[in-house]
Amino acid sequence: MRVNSTDLKNSFGKYLALVDKEDIIVTKNGHSVAKLTKYREPEFTRVHEASGTYTAARPVSYNQYQDLVNTSDQRYELIDGEIYLLAAPGYSHQATVDEIFVQLYNFFKGKPCRALTAPLDVYLYGVASKFEEDPNVVQPDVLVICDEDKVNEDKYEGIPTLVVEVLSPSTKSKDMILKLNLYMKSGIKEYWIVDLEAKSVIQYGFSDERELICAQTIRRDETIVSHAFPGLALQLDGFI
Repeated sequence: MRVNSTDLKNSFGKYLALVDKEDIIVTKNGHSVAKLTKYREPEFTRVHEASGTYTAARPVSYNQYQDLVNTSDQRYELIDGEIYLLAAPGYSHQATVDEIFVQLYNFFKGKPCRALTAPLDVYLYGVASKFEEDPNVVQPDVLVICDEDKVNEDKYEGIPTLVVEVLSPSTKSKDMILKLNLYMKSGIKEYWIVDLEAKSVIQYGFSDERELICAQTIRRDETIVSHAFPGLALQLDGFI
């Protein structure tokens, strides 16, 4: 349907109702200047952390994830076909991340491995043979990599040896369930979950066969001893 701009201004509500049936072409001085068309929800589902957990009607593809990332200033993760919005961290969260990073950075200085912090896209694909079969993109709070050659155009396509996540109220379920499963399947050797409320760290260790071999809770007055790196030991009261 074609309608001139004056008529559109005078009867906008009517044309909003009609646009459900057909596109409305807006004309001015006999020339087409705009088109009113029915809005369709994007095929991907955004999961906003602060709004609870939502389930996508169908898995989101990596291309759909890229379309969202490339048109937004926000940070997102793609896990098991769902997109998760990464909210800005609070002060306590970021201070803890910084303390852990400094200790890990100092330990690995001069060694083959390297400690890094978010934001850095980490590309994982679980037990699949290639990324395209099970695409997952995460941004761990802290990670240690021993294959720096796998960093490609500001993203990391290898397998971290150690990953650390600091819990936030909005990310607790994701970090403790979804990411735990993803990290174990992907071949990561060790995973620390830092719980600021409980003042503790849950430590997981995984075998070369990607099976759980260690799971324990370390309290604030104790020391966490790395499963993957001999000699790496951090006193929890140094960062919690």
